Amino acid sequence: MWGRNRDKTEGGAPAAADEPQRLKDAVRAARIDAAERTGVVVELRDAELARLELLNEALDPIFREIPAGIDLFDRGLSRGETPRLWIDAIAFVEMGRDKRVYRFLQDTRYGRKILSESPEIGETSGHITRYLASRLVERERALSGDSALVAREERAARSARRRQMRRVIGAFLLGIAFTLLSLFAALWMLARG
Repeated sequence: MWGRNRDKTEGGAPAAADEPQRLKDAVRAARIDAAERTGVVVELRDAELARLELLNEALDPIFREIPAGIDLFDRGLSRGETPRLWIDAIAFVEMGRDKRVYRFLQDTRYGRKILSESPEIGETSGHITRYLASRLVERERALSGDSALVAREERAARSARRRQMRRVIGAFLLGIAFTLLSLFAALWMLARG
């Protein structure tokens, strides 16, 4: 251990195959392995992006049918660690673990909800089309319900103003009555005394 020559065995001959690899060689081999794995990961990510771009192109005719004044949807491809095709602010498509299945997801207040999973572009675009249609109907219902809601809110505001005015007038009249009563009480005490 201390003072031994590491290049030779007990007999004085140099060690050949029995000696562990040098650290420099092991680090080099580890770097080569990491580079190969990184290459595979990059190729998988490029394949994911390519599949999402194909879906994006398949959705072009559907998004062209959306009326011009409606800016409810904001489609775009994000190229982060997990590439995603965004449909709007809460719904997106990403590739499944096997990188062949399209997963259409929606973020809700209770967590992420899977709207569909399919390896087919046509089936996934069909689910996205139904999602777009439901969002457009929700928008129409919200806008049509606004007139009734506004009328109801105006009536509630008017009745609240009336109640407030009654309270103010009641408080004023009560103050006048209390003042008159106090004045009569003071005059009565002066007349008596």
